[in-house]
Amino acid sequence: MEADDGGFEITQQQGAWVVRMWWPVGPVNGGPQRVTIEPAEDAPARETARGISTTVLRRLDVAAALNLAKQAPAAQRTLDEVAAKLNEMGEAAGLALEGEGVSERYLALLAATYTAMADMGVPAPVPWLSRLIGRRPETVKDHLKRARRDGFLTTVAGKAGGELTDKARTVLEEPAEAGSE
Repeated sequence: MEADDGGFEITQQQGAWVVRMWWPVGPVNGGPQRVTIEPAEDAPARETARGISTTVLRRLDVAAALNLAKQAPAAQRTLDEVAAKLNEMGEAAGLALEGEGVSERYLALLAATYTAMADMGVPAPVPWLSRLIGRRPETVKDHLKRARRDGFLTTVAGKAGGELTDKARTVLEEPAEAGSE
């Protein structure tokens, strides 16, 4: 594995070919963003003359490369930092809920935390959110539905997540009410 400021590269050799898979710096939660396949320096010309075969592509071990990328110290450090930020965001939503009830600010904070979790690839964001804001998962789901209905969060068919709307961003940019000084 090689790391640089921009990301991590895992190299594999498949016959006469060198395969490089690259992930950007940040939480590693899916396949590589770039794959490069080139002839190995010592590859016989007869093995590379016809190009990359489907056999070479089928033999790519993306799962092993993904596991190596996840073990990179910088990836782990970044993952810990992101998890801490998500916890902080969720706790802020919980405090808004306690202080203001199901307000626009709370719904915007909840939607922002939920989309950040989904974008990070958290497999089950609702239970994590539930623990952070101190409410049952069913309640969190209802609040997310309300956030969608009230225009703070878009829908992504068939999976967790969505996009934060301009309305939510506007509410998040407003200073918190009195008592937060």
